[in-house]
Amino acid sequence: MHFSVSKAATAAILTSALALGACQKKAPEELPPPPVTTPEPAPAPAPTPSGPTLGTQGHFEQAVGSSTTIYFDTDRYNIDSTDAAALQAQAQYFARFPQLTFTIEGHADERGTREYNLALGERRANSAKNYLVSLGVSPDRIRTVSYGKERPVALGSNPTAWAQNRRAASVIIN
Repeated sequence: MHFSVSKAATAAILTSALALGACQKKAPEELPPPPVTTPEPAPAPAPTPSGPTLGTQGHFEQAVGSSTTIYFDTDRYNIDSTDAAALQAQAQYFARFPQLTFTIEGHADERGTREYNLALGERRANSAKNYLVSLGVSPDRIRTVSYGKERPVALGSNPTAWAQNRRAASVIIN
């Protein structure tokens, strides 16, 4: 009987193999067209900032306008109401961008000795710095330098040129 079980098992295996072979899929005579894919829209370009880059003098000037520089009367270094308004605009800018450091350059007109004008330029720069510090700007962020009469913005020996050269200018340090 052992032989008949073996024949029966073999027959069952063959029948299963034939049944599985009949279920096999035949390749179609003609392949279907590839699926239609709609292209993904290109990502929108990153917006490019308009205007000067943050941390540059150009950005500072754009933000505060003509308030980057304050002007003084002859032989004076006091902050008047016009200067105060300009320095308040600067303080607001520096509050928004606490990572920025800057220099206040003190200048004088051409009249007077070199030594006198260097000392006057220093007093003007320090006057502007002290006012900004009183408005909450950290003194660690502010350098001062005096150029005296060495770097005029207006050339000329007349009251108009002198008035433009008696100044304290804030300059961003890059």
